[in-house]
Amino acid sequence: MALTGLAARHDVRSRHRWLNRFQTALLVLTLVGIAAAAGSLLFGEIGLWLALATCALTLLIEPAAASAMTLRLYGARPLHYQEAPAIWSLLRELAVRAGLPNTPVPHYVPSGIVNAFATGSRRHASIALTDGLLRSLSIRELQAVLAHEVAHIAQDDLRVMGLADSISRLTSLLALLGQITLLISMPVLLAGAVEINWLGLLLLAASPQLALLAQLGLSRVREFDAD
Repeated sequence: MALTGLAARHDVRSRHRWLNRFQTALLVLTLVGIAAAAGSLLFGEIGLWLALATCALTLLIEPAAASAMTLRLYGARPLHYQEAPAIWSLLRELAVRAGLPNTPVPHYVPSGIVNAFATGSRRHASIALTDGLLRSLSIRELQAVLAHEVAHIAQDDLRVMGLADSISRLTSLLALLGQITLLISMPVLLAGAVEINWLGLLLLAASPQLALLAQLGLSRVREFDAD
C-alpha cells in the first residue's frame, strides 16, 4: 500500500514537472517571438535575424556575466566556511540531494531587507542571503529558503529567467528605437511622403508590455515549481 502511494506521488510530480517544462518552453518562445516581431517591424528581415541572434547569444553567455554583475551590484561577498559552517553544511546536503555537481557558494549581502536569490549556473552557482534574512529566520526556516534556491539551480531556472529578462530588455530597446525613429521621421510622415504602418507601430509600442506579461507568467511558473 505504501509503495503504491509513493508511486502515485512520483507520477504526480513527474506530470507536474513536464507540465512546467512545457509552460516554460511556451513562454520563452513567446518572448522570443515578441522580440523577433519587434525587430522585424523596426528593421525588416535584418531586424528579425538580429533579434534571434541576440537571443541565442544571450542564452550562451548570460549566466556567468549576469551572476558576477548581480553580486557586485548588491555588494555581496562570499561567506567562508569558518563564518557560516551551518549554512555550508545545509547547502552541501541540499546540493547532493538535488544532484548538483558543486555546492553553491553562499554570499552575504549587507542589507536589512529579508531576501535571498540564486545566480550562476548548475555547475557554478551562488546563493545570496541578506543580513535581514539571516537575522530573522530560524535554522529550519533558513533550510527551507536554501532548498527553494537550490531547486532553482537544479532546474536551470537561472538560465531561463536570465534569458527571459534579457529578451524583455531587448524588446524594450527595440520599442524605444522605434519611437525615436518615428519622432525623427515626423516631418516626412506629416508631408505624406511615406505611408505609415499604424498596426506595426501599435504592435511595436505594445511589445514591451507583452514581453513583461510573458516574463511575469514565466516567473510564477518557475517559482511555483521550485516551491
